Amino acid sequence: MALISCNNITMSYENNIVFRDLSFEVNNGDYLCIVGENGSGKSTLIKGLLGLKSTIKGRIEYGNGLKKTEIGYLPQQTSIQRDFPASVYEVVLSGCLNSRGIKPFYSRVEKDTALSNMNRLGVENLKKKCYRELSGGQQQRVLLARALCATKKILLLDEPITGLDPLVASEMYNLIKELNEVDGITIIMVSHDINSAIENASYMLHINNDEGCFCKTSDYIKSEIGIRFLGE
Repeated sequence: MALISCNNITMSYENNIVFRDLSFEVNNGDYLCIVGENGSGKSTLIKGLLGLKSTIKGRIEYGNGLKKTEIGYLPQQTSIQRDFPASVYEVVLSGCLNSRGIKPFYSRVEKDTALSNMNRLGVENLKKKCYRELSGGQQQRVLLARALCATKKILLLDEPITGLDPLVASEMYNLIKELNEVDGITIIMVSHDINSAIENASYMLHINNDEGCFCKTSDYIKSEIGIRFLGE
């Protein structure tokens, strides 16, 4: 069974329908990029997959034992988030909150997981630094380490390279691809960077209210909607 299956879902944003009758599925080890024009509902879909927003129609189902609390999430950064006054270690460790229930203190396993993910993302030397003092690229690595504390199966990333310079963005893409190919983590990523999307993703989901496309990347670049979008 697929990790996530969307069956003819319709969703809205501020009482306006953004897409209708959307169907696709994500399996273990997939790397799916979600693309589309501004306002097409990409971030709305991510909130639906996380269980933060309901569908108007259709169903979102989870398989292979996946729980919504086991989905790692890296949201779009806001200016408030960038100025968060906590240490790097505290930010990363907070990724364990969803799965720990009502326990008042972090366990040794959770602390070890946080340190392991900081090491995996190359930010262990920043452990005691204040998060808001980091560069944009360092902050994104910290947030990715935080997201990994919530999951061993799947990451949802909403525009993870926004505001990063080209070199740092490239490093971020390489990290994400490595997590997919080496660690076996399933990736669902919203992106406006269509060229990097088709270079890295195994599947593409193009959202549009009137037409859409879910297929392998090799098929997307030959499709009518893909050719048109790439041309733009």
